[in-house]
Amino acid sequence: MRKIAFINQKGGVGKTTSTANVGAGLALRGKKVLLIDLDPQGNLSMHLGVDPHNNDLSIYQIINGKNSPCEVLKKTAIKNLDLIPSNIDLASAEVELVNTVGRETIVKFYLDDLIHEYDYALIDCPPSMGLLTLNALTIVNEIFIPLQTEYFALQGVSKLLQTFEVVKKRLNDSLEITGIIPCLYDSRTKLGREVLEKIKEYFNGKVFNTIIRKNVKLSESPSHGLPIMAYAPDSNGARDYTALTKEIIAQEKKEINTEEKQTTRFKEHAFR
Repeated sequence: MRKIAFINQKGGVGKTTSTANVGAGLALRGKKVLLIDLDPQGNLSMHLGVDPHNNDLSIYQIINGKNSPCEVLKKTAIKNLDLIPSNIDLASAEVELVNTVGRETIVKFYLDDLIHEYDYALIDCPPSMGLLTLNALTIVNEIFIPLQTEYFALQGVSKLLQTFEVVKKRLNDSLEITGIIPCLYDSRTKLGREVLEKIKEYFNGKVFNTIIRKNVKLSESPSHGLPIMAYAPDSNGARDYTALTKEIIAQEKKEINTEEKQTTRFKEHAFR
């Protein structure tokens, strides 16, 4: 299975939109997907039709031991797409967990068994580098970074990369950055094209070929509690996230081919 955190300490970059729509895209292609909302704002939950203001059961109840993950888990409108929702109660978790032994892995402790029942676990992280984000980074093996193709795109990325290196060294040596998602792209502007080139230069080889264009339907779909594929399947937003989903699945085939080539080279060397 694949465990992926969608992370950027800057808000409004398409992080939650990408988590929801990549998850939906994978589910529509027959994958069993778990989405985990680790942001106290609960935007991912709202995007999938769960009102965090009227939902008493959330990931907060899981990490304080009051409810099991199965009691909190919710089905979504998309087959094979399940959700662990969030709400504002989660905002107090960082303070409450400060003196807890193993506070960086408390979410993993409670969710690890459930996660492994799925093909994909996708985590929507809060726009900060606090304890909740740190918990996400100890669960996953991969990081996707959504970046808006605007002037301040790379602002704060160096801090994110520093945190990644520390976590990889001390807490999770399997952690890798495996995808950069360019979002909010407007090909009509020179600035958008220039920033996209800078992103590709900065993250050499890690940027997805698919670029998520600015799209009104993408902005509308959360208010209807639906991913873009269900809300406006013929929109550019649906086309872009469908293409991105195919790229993400193709990463696995590329990895398998690489492993097969390495195994073949090893055998050839061993039997000379």
